[in-house]
Amino acid sequence: MGQTINGVLRRHGLILAFLVFLGGVAFNAPSFLTPGNILDVLRQVSITGVMALGVTFVVLTGRLDLSVGSLLTLLTVIVVDQHNFAGPFPAIVMTLLAGLAVGAVNGLLVGFIGLNALIVTLAMLSFLQGLVLFYSGGANVNVANAQETWFAVFGRGDFLGIPVPVILFLVAAIIAGLVLQFTSFGRRVYGVGGNETASIFSGIDARWTVFWTYVVSGFTTGLAAIIMGSRVMGAQNTIGQGYELTVLAGVILGGTSLLGGSGSIWRTVIGISMLGFIQNGLLLLGFPYYVQWLVTWAVIIIAVWIDLGAKRGRIFA
Repeated sequence: MGQTINGVLRRHGLILAFLVFLGGVAFNAPSFLTPGNILDVLRQVSITGVMALGVTFVVLTGRLDLSVGSLLTLLTVIVVDQHNFAGPFPAIVMTLLAGLAVGAVNGLLVGFIGLNALIVTLAMLSFLQGLVLFYSGGANVNVANAQETWFAVFGRGDFLGIPVPVILFLVAAIIAGLVLQFTSFGRRVYGVGGNETASIFSGIDARWTVFWTYVVSGFTTGLAAIIMGSRVMGAQNTIGQGYELTVLAGVILGGTSLLGGSGSIWRTVIGISMLGFIQNGLLLLGFPYYVQWLVTWAVIIIAVWIDLGAKRGRIFA
């Protein structure tokens, strides 16, 4: 009996808890599961969702990327500022290139030089925060003539009643999922995360694999920055603060193992969506905004606990 309970909790514990939460919120807040609120939640999670797609690649190799929140801030400032200076299209290109460049630096330091991923990305987080202030001079930036630019479509547009950010998130998820499941690069990512030593003896260059996962993470953060800048039509110097925690929580909640080698893009999509509905439900129930951070902490702890339980074959020691 105990083994059966352990097995159920290990495989479906978070989903069961989430379904109970959905039922409780829907009972107390009838607007929770209405189509309008569901689309609003999906629009809200599209930014963290796009970022989480790239971070999933990194985590699957057994590494972390804690720099994505600060990178989101820098890239959002860049896309808004360059929109005013060079126009929407050049601003988008420069933003994506900047994201790729930062990802490449992280990948070089972690993949080729062999530095600890946690230390490298924490240091990059600090560096990017300083770079944002240097670039902007400490001032907020806003899109000039916001009503006259097509740039707003990425964050505020709708297509057939579906928010454009949601469409971009789903398209990016489909592409990322196909890459992981049906390309040699995807197989190398799983191989390095599952057993790096064995993958090296199998002929996989783990250095390049890790490098490219960080490049992917930088690119998806660039996409998220474009959506963010388009949605807000401006940028503050702290606009991405804390996003790295939300992104990581969504990836872990979706079942991607911090130890690497286990997980998928669709699990990440589900995890990010679950986190978004949890946060939205708490607000509808009247809880203060800061409660979301407490719940995010609890979600990370529980998800990691279940992940370790899955590895050792039991939830309780």
